[in-house]
Amino acid sequence: MSGEFVISLAEQGIYTVLMVVGPLLLLALAVGLLVSIFQATTQIQEQTLAFIPKIVAVLVGLIFFGPWMLTRMVEFTSNIFQNLNQFVG
Repeated sequence: MSGEFVISLAEQGIYTVLMVVGPLLLLALAVGLLVSIFQATTQIQEQTLAFIPKIVAVLVGLIFFGPWMLTRMVEFTSNIFQNLNQFVG
């Protein structure tokens, strides 16, 4: 197993992780920004106000993006297992 192969495998793994968590992170970012704008306009300075909407948004995102995320992870894992002989040999 060469160094380029290991780097390629690590690159595929990082890309898969970023693709899987990307939608949830963007959703949490958008909700956090909206809550921050709401707090700035109403002058409510409660630090914990942003947590509940973010948690709810991420859970709703998991419901909508969950099957797609699971498919991506299973494809990556199955690719790893199918090419296992290249890793060992």
